[in-house]
Amino acid sequence: MDTEQELDLLDRQLVQALRLDGRASFSRLATVLGVTDQTVIRRYRRLRGGGLLRVIGLPEAHRVGLHETRLRIQCALGAAVPIADALARRADSAWVKIYSSGTEVGCLIRSHSRDERDALLLQKLPRTQHVTAITSHDLLHGYSRNPGRRWGAEVLDEGQVRALERPQATDGDRVRLDDADRAMLALLARDGRAGYPDLARAAGRSESTVRRRLDHLRESGVLYFDVEIMPVHFGCETEASLSATVAPSDLAEVGRALAGHPEVAWAAATTGTSNLAATVLCRDNKALYAYVTERLGALKAVRQLEVVPVLRAVKRAGLLTDGTRLFDPPAGG
Repeated sequence: MDTEQELDLLDRQLVQALRLDGRASFSRLATVLGVTDQTVIRRYRRLRGGGLLRVIGLPEAHRVGLHETRLRIQCALGAAVPIADALARRADSAWVKIYSSGTEVGCLIRSHSRDERDALLLQKLPRTQHVTAITSHDLLHGYSRNPGRRWGAEVLDEGQVRALERPQATDGDRVRLDDADRAMLALLARDGRAGYPDLARAAGRSESTVRRRLDHLRESGVLYFDVEIMPVHFGCETEASLSATVAPSDLAEVGRALAGHPEVAWAAATTGTSNLAATVLCRDNKALYAYVTERLGALKAVRQLEVVPVLRAVKRAGLLTDGTRLFDPPAGG
């Protein structure tokens, strides 16, 4: 499956519905989409089994004490692929990409402590052969996501969206996770629709306890669900990494504006001179040009902008990719 027409209208409706509520029951999804339960089940299994999509459950990093760091790693000619592959097999890497120059790797690292992060930055990477330079920026704030409203997935009507939308969770204090929580979250990161019996076995708790804990984490904004899908199957052939410089007084407003653009898959405030980072997905270079000049161009607070095309996405949302499919990293990776 490598063409956009492989996803028909019902596929797209299902993708948007799962973005709105990744753990909605198949019967609820079927009711909203106006089809039978078995039709929804078959479609979901085909898409997931083919490696085209994955529902994932992830914690809000700052709420559980994770340190998120965006790295740009300069490499010698010919070294980007092995360095990207090694980073992709690290459990703490969320995504890994090779940029269009072929000599730069970008990645997002989620570390459980500053010591863990510093060991990578100060020891592991500097000792890696053919790494010539490293730029590191901490993520300060992730801007609100735009569930179900991304690059070609806006196919549900307003009534269907309202039937699936969940209340926006408010930010709160840091939550301390125990070993059972971490085991449950590790399973949800691989399969956000994992059943309660599987979650209970992973956590070593009863199903009722796991259900209550998951509901609490979700309602308090600690845990969110999303759909990772290969952009090529929505006709998005061009991916780019944006780094923008915005006046501090305008940073929050511009960040929220970017998060509302359907082309933007991710946006965050960062440390560094370029204090706003984003990932953009477009149909082609012409569409990217239109996005940069028109939609971004309308944001007058953006003072400087760097657009770096992505040559290859090696890992997305914790999953390795071959360009058209998502698949789990090897055991022990």
